[in-house]
Amino acid sequence: MLRLAASLGLSASLGLLAALPAAALDRRVEIINNTGFTIVEFYGSNTGSKSWEEDILGTDVLPSGSSVVINFDDESGYCKFDFRAVFEDGDVLDRGDVNICEIATFTYE
Repeated sequence: MLRLAASLGLSASLGLLAALPAAALDRRVEIINNTGFTIVEFYGSNTGSKSWEEDILGTDVLPSGSSVVINFDDESGYCKFDFRAVFEDGDVLDRGDVNICEIATFTYE
């Protein structure tokens, strides 16, 4: 019986260890602009959110040929985000359901 209890304790510990990486995933993503146009606004919101929140770039812009690293960790644990890039000519590119826990870079071309 003691062996079974020790085995169950070990299994529970291993289960907790397996769950830790999901909570501690790196949510930083390098956004690369290779479009030939400047990105003047950039938004990233949890997939399913009804709002784009605030412009992540703020007063900055992202010229073509440049990149910026954005930390999407909002302490919600979400990995799926929708992206919106607004360009200097008024064009808007939306990309939904981006798994930021599985990518390190996202390129606009």
